[in-house]
Order: sequence, then structure tokens, then C-alpha cells
Amino acid sequence: QVQLEESGGGLVQAGGSLRLSCVASGRTSSRYVMGWFRQAPGKEREFVAAISWGGGNTAYGDSVKGRFTISRDSTKNTVYLQMNSLNPEDTAVYYCAADANLQRPTVPGEYDYWGQGTQVTVSS
Repeated sequence: QVQLEESGGGLVQAGGSLRLSCVASGRTSSRYVMGWFRQAPGKEREFVAAISWGGGNTAYGDSVKGRFTISRDSTKNTVYLQMNSLNPEDTAVYYCAADANLQRPTVPGEYDYWGQGTQVTVSS
């Protein structure tokens, strides 16, 4: 079992930045792929970014490419999401996810472990 806890959400004006963190605890010895997803009210959960165990491979959703950066510090069991140039369409609950046997990192159903989410609100 792995427990994930997100932090760093909040209210920010359009054009601003936020950095989300996700700390993993429990069975963290496995080589987990870590992902970020988001869900706005009335919408499906959307892939934001993912990073491989070693951090050498990353993937981004089309709507965040060039603005968001995912990174990880394996010594701290923490993954980060740096979000720049935020706009109101980025408003959502952001979730951290992990899985050790991932085939499709952009698909929410592929992940076994999820955090509770952190709210990000971008005002215009």
C-alpha cells in the first residue's frame, strides 16, 4: 500500500504560478510511475503529467505543455508539479497518482493509488 498526500493548492490570479507537491508514504520501495490528474466540476478526470521512476521520462497533457513541469525527488518520495502561466481553465482539483505496473500513464484507470486532491482556483 502507498499513501499519497498532495499540498500546495490555493487561489491564484491568471498568469500566476503554483507548485504542487505529493508525498508518498508506506510501501515506497517499489518503482512507481507518478502522475498528476485534474478534475473540474462536471468534467472527467484529465491527465496532466506523469514521470517515470528515475525521472528520465515525462509526459504532459496537451493543455499544459510548455506551462507545467513535473519533477520528482526520490530521496524524499516526493513529486512536484510546477504550474506557470495559469489561466481560469486550469481551475480544478488536482490529484496525485501512483502505480508500479503502468502501461498507459495517461489513463486514470491504470493507477492503483490516489491522493485526496488539492484545489487549485485561478481567478481572471
